[in-house]
Amino acid sequence: MKILITGGAGFIGSHVVRRLVQQYPNYQIYNLDALTYAGNLENLKDVERAKNYTFIKGDIRKADYIDSLFLKQKFDGVIHLAAESHVDRSITDPLAFVKTNVIGTVNLLNAAKSIWQDNFAGKRFYHVSTDEVYGTLGKTGLFTESTPYDPNSPYSASKASSDHFVRAYGETYGLPYVISNCSNNYGPNHFPEKLIPLFINNIIQKKPLPVYGDGNYTRDWLYVEDHARAIDLLFHKGENSETYNIGGFNEWKNIDLVKLLCKQMDEKLGRPVGDCENLITYVKDRPGHDLRYAIDASKINRELGWEPSVTFEEGLAKTIDWYLGNEEWLEHVTSGDYQKYYKKQYNYELPN
Repeated sequence: MKILITGGAGFIGSHVVRRLVQQYPNYQIYNLDALTYAGNLENLKDVERAKNYTFIKGDIRKADYIDSLFLKQKFDGVIHLAAESHVDRSITDPLAFVKTNVIGTVNLLNAAKSIWQDNFAGKRFYHVSTDEVYGTLGKTGLFTESTPYDPNSPYSASKASSDHFVRAYGETYGLPYVISNCSNNYGPNHFPEKLIPLFINNIIQKKPLPVYGDGNYTRDWLYVEDHARAIDLLFHKGENSETYNIGGFNEWKNIDLVKLLCKQMDEKLGRPVGDCENLITYVKDRPGHDLRYAIDASKINRELGWEPSVTFEEGLAKTIDWYLGNEEWLEHVTSGDYQKYYKKQYNYELPN
């Protein structure tokens, strides 16, 4: 079986690539990534020489290129993770998100439809999406697979649109698909623009920890290796034309998460109790900031037996240990475009 994984050099994608390369030696795994700012082949050093792994540098926004790639390789399955994914970036450059997340997805759908034509047996297009398409929740309730879409940021609007296109190709052309919507991921290899790796890096460097608004925004958190395991499961055993929510069965207010992170970092770095908390700096809230996300992952649990392998506290400790043990990786990614973006977004300089 030939499987194309898009965005496989990114955070979630690299964990999916690694899992499939190692778990399925008889598969041929192709990793297509444009290597934009968050794509990093250092994430896959441990599998780059595997016989069943091939890296392809390419851009899903280029329809002719994608068509020729599919025609040449005749992929049996697609796991589509390539996306612009940072809400803050979508606010400053929404068109980039339309081009990658919407047009890029349609290019892949067209290419898959073309080579599979009416012979869909054994084929699957798996689209990985986000819980942000559902909008925001009040103080109670959970997102389910039937929650109406109500995106509030350019990022979530672009992902909602791509979800709709995948379903439309299923309904219109019979394309076999599965969609999953996940909560916030965290873990090793996370590009340090997102909250947890950003704050780990800043604590190491004794830089301010910029918390939006009053810090009471609430999110469900999913350890990335658990997400990769769920993607593997859904690709192989999920029902066609179905949607599955994947979450960590936990909720944390941002400020409580940051304080837990500070507590664990103080312990691991041998700093006085409360030292890291002194770095917390409240900054102006961003536009369209959803108050609360919380995901009901009971469907994948009930139908396929998936559940998280770690509590949030355990996963956070493992994540911190990984970053402390991989400072060279962190130094490599906190340079160039990332530094420029960081300064623009938070008005703080990263150390050289």
